[in-house]
Amino acid sequence: MIPDIRDFDRLSREFRWNIPARYNTGVDVTDKWAQRDPQRPAIFDVRPDGAVRVVTFGDLSDQSNRLANALRARGIARGDRVAILLPQCPQTTIAHAAIYKLGAIAVPLALLFGDDALAYRLEDSGARCAITNGAGLAKLRKTLSAPDVFLDLILCTDGEAPGALGFDRAVADASSDFTAVDTTPDDPALMIYTSGTTGNPKGALHGHRVLLGHLPGIQVPHEFFPQPGDLMWTPADWAWAGGLLNAMLPALHFGVPVVSRAWEKFEPEAAFDLMARMKVRNAFFPPTALRMLRTVEKPRAKYELHLRTLGSAGEALGVEPYEWARRELGMPINEYYGQTECNLVLGSCAALGVSKAGFIGKAMPGHTVAIIREDGSLCDAEELGQIAVKRPDPVMFLEYWNRPEATKEKFIGDWMTTGDQGVMDADGYVRFVGRDDDVITSSGYRIGPGEIEDCLLRHPAVANAAVVGKKDELRTEIVKAFIVLRAGASPSDALVADLQSFVRGKLAAYEYPREIAFVGSLPLTTSGKVIRRLLRD
Repeated sequence: MIPDIRDFDRLSREFRWNIPARYNTGVDVTDKWAQRDPQRPAIFDVRPDGAVRVVTFGDLSDQSNRLANALRARGIARGDRVAILLPQCPQTTIAHAAIYKLGAIAVPLALLFGDDALAYRLEDSGARCAITNGAGLAKLRKTLSAPDVFLDLILCTDGEAPGALGFDRAVADASSDFTAVDTTPDDPALMIYTSGTTGNPKGALHGHRVLLGHLPGIQVPHEFFPQPGDLMWTPADWAWAGGLLNAMLPALHFGVPVVSRAWEKFEPEAAFDLMARMKVRNAFFPPTALRMLRTVEKPRAKYELHLRTLGSAGEALGVEPYEWARRELGMPINEYYGQTECNLVLGSCAALGVSKAGFIGKAMPGHTVAIIREDGSLCDAEELGQIAVKRPDPVMFLEYWNRPEATKEKFIGDWMTTGDQGVMDADGYVRFVGRDDDVITSSGYRIGPGEIEDCLLRHPAVANAAVVGKKDELRTEIVKAFIVLRAGASPSDALVADLQSFVRGKLAAYEYPREIAFVGSLPLTTSGKVIRRLLRD
């Protein structure tokens, strides 16, 4: 998708989108490569016992065609919403490809969702079918009592069960001969729900073009991906845009194999072991996972790593993890940014000299990103405003599902607003300050939580941190920090004082946390973002 131009400014100037008139994501990520080389590895599926199953592009093409036929035979048609409630596994990829080929709409859902969260998304989407495993089936049975959940069909990858057909049996009994529905890039293909950090989640509806729109934001941060020998892995759930569109689908588009491993809980040592054992070359980590990796002492001495590129997105990365990766892994973290509605529009690429600690990066080729004021006018350099993306843009969502007013409110003219505060320097680098709702107003100062969190992470006792504003009669708000301690550290008044002094010595005096609470864990979305509203409540 991007030309081989090793000058970022020239690359951005000369880049042109090449979106075909007819395009189907399912055909792209399975059939395209199956026709060229059916034995080409597509997925290395790591089982709980450590055994590795190799799934080829030929397998993906065959199995997704059979599943598409099985779904069509049971009444699933173009435009129907099909929920995918599965972990990282080959069946997840097969389900996505089949749904796209059918012209239906995939609705990825996380197994970590509680009953209410799951029921809400099923009701809101009007899903007619769900593809899940045994654990997901148990959750679905609870949701079926909700008044507006009407699932006509459930397929279970763990075999036939009351109320569910066996996935493998349904696929095996169907024909492998399937002609994909003729779709345009703008036809609906995928609906991903927003993380719900600031309110009820909304279904962001995307066309088939969303995968093509992601490609520059993958190729540049992963330093001209793909290169010979590349192998992609992420611990991020494939139900999240970060796992699905920042890793699995783009890799398959380029014919690069993906490592899959179902995680019940992220474990830093296990992550390093997996990357070493599988010889992972390209990894994508949410910032929360990267902060957890920092707890592993001298990883290069313990593990033989083969990493070529390391990307991160989902929250502000901060300076400390960036410097840690340089120091402990011997490589940069290429950060990138986007939203469920419009992803991978900003990024870094150390190989092209686009890398600055504390900054996300610059607008990726093909995307126009600016910092705007409330009236839609452009901010000056270093002026705080809202990060915005200009339409049309192939990675941008079609609409919020059944919410035309919310869709309209997302835009100021041709600028899609993000709700994220940031500044752009004179060189075009963007620094993330915080969500609109997360910015703290204290004694007239506007304070972003990210800089304080990053500072706290530099303290040897701190494993993770989240900062919010707490209402205060005198100052409007004060800074309050929630701290997860490293193993061996204990809460105490002395540690509170030390942490406060630590921040005061490195940041502005008004930024230090006047209150500190020690917690065992932070409330996170399924994508690993801190839910700050729960900390404020």
